[in-house]
Amino acid sequence: MEPIDIGLIVTGGMLVLVILGMRVAFAAAACGMVGLIWIFWAKFGYDPARFGKAVTVAVKTAGQVPHSKVSAQSLSLIPTFILIGYLAYYAGLTKALFEAAKRWIAWVPGGLAVSTVFATAGFAAVSGASVATSAVFARIAIPEMLSIGYDKKFAAGVVAAGGTLASLIPPSAILVIYAIIVEQDVGKLLLAGFLPGIFSALIYALLIIGMAMSIKGFGPPVGGFTWRERLVALPPALPILVVVATIVLFVYNPFGGDAWGTPTEGGAIGAFVVFLMALYRGMRWGQFKDALLETAKLSVMIFTIIWGVLIYVRFLGFADLPGAFADWITSLTMSPMLILVCILLAYAVLGMFMDAIGMLLLTLPVVYPAVMALNGGEFVSAADSTFGMSGPMCAIWFGILVVKMAEFCLITPPIGLNCFVVAGVRDDLSVQDVFKGVTPFFIADAITIGLLVAFPMIVLWLPGQV
Repeated sequence: MEPIDIGLIVTGGMLVLVILGMRVAFAAAACGMVGLIWIFWAKFGYDPARFGKAVTVAVKTAGQVPHSKVSAQSLSLIPTFILIGYLAYYAGLTKALFEAAKRWIAWVPGGLAVSTVFATAGFAAVSGASVATSAVFARIAIPEMLSIGYDKKFAAGVVAAGGTLASLIPPSAILVIYAIIVEQDVGKLLLAGFLPGIFSALIYALLIIGMAMSIKGFGPPVGGFTWRERLVALPPALPILVVVATIVLFVYNPFGGDAWGTPTEGGAIGAFVVFLMALYRGMRWGQFKDALLETAKLSVMIFTIIWGVLIYVRFLGFADLPGAFADWITSLTMSPMLILVCILLAYAVLGMFMDAIGMLLLTLPVVYPAVMALNGGEFVSAADSTFGMSGPMCAIWFGILVVKMAEFCLITPPIGLNCFVVAGVRDDLSVQDVFKGVTPFFIADAITIGLLVAFPMIVLWLPGQV
């Protein structure tokens, strides 16, 4: 049996295990280990006497993965970005953001829901975790929306969908993971997430306003705030800008010249700045401990998925499945753009059964080379490319599209993680309620993805300035 056949069989088995409910990290690690043993034993001609040798070689090959990959310096961004979000919550920045957004925006139709969307977008600028964003605003925004007559399902849907913005707007843990998998510049990818993230928030806001204007009694506007009350609400929310500026200056210096440091240093200093803010605002030892514990839990979960999937990725390399898939994709007679759309639709389906990080880690080693081949290769110039952009720019563009699809998967049934988090925070909501409430945002996400595909400069303008 050829290695490619072994690769297809093992991959099929892994997908079955994931659909049956096994955690992605363990399913990928187990199948990757089995696949490596199978491939090495096949090279030994399936000699029973050499099966032990195949196992030894496979274990040594897989054993190099966890330390060599997870110890990469660029991965240190992930816990710092997550810590920023939890410390910002204890610093009271979430309440300040929501209050400022409410006083300035709530006068429009559906204003409180629109305020929630922009408040989650603001919090996303200091939080690298969508789950944390959804959990925080489920406690803050939903009670206020219910108090003025919003349907509880829709209120929950607004928070769950708004939480997904943390996947795109830097600091973003998923963007960092994508950059590491495909070996692209982390700083440029983080910059590329800004405009699409803001664009997504605007599409959400327009959807809510449209629904409020067309459905009687839906999302009444909230007025009565004086200009003095609006101005007073701004200073408590301004620390967000300090953190964003700190991270941006360590990724890209808008004043010209070199950046002030690396993204890793920017993340660490951003976390320290928020820590000082939290202390100033009265954070207690118990709250600080909770922030560290929650950061550790989420970081360990992400790192476990990474090392488990990377064992499977090492097996894929021996099976040559990425190369075979890229050759098959480029041999298709369909339009390259149609093929890209089909790949994105496949992500939408796959996301119904897998979490976002696991999905990216499992698919990108195979899909990314195929998309690069469609464009003409990783080092193709814009003039010679299929999509009208150079290889590095195509990698950034595709990364934002994939992460946006990962956002979409955070709210799709049956395992939309943000929906489970919102339901878990609110005793009066079931998971089914949240899934029903988030349904309109599927349309908004589809429109956003379509526009990002049609107009790549929304993604590429900012990183193109570096």
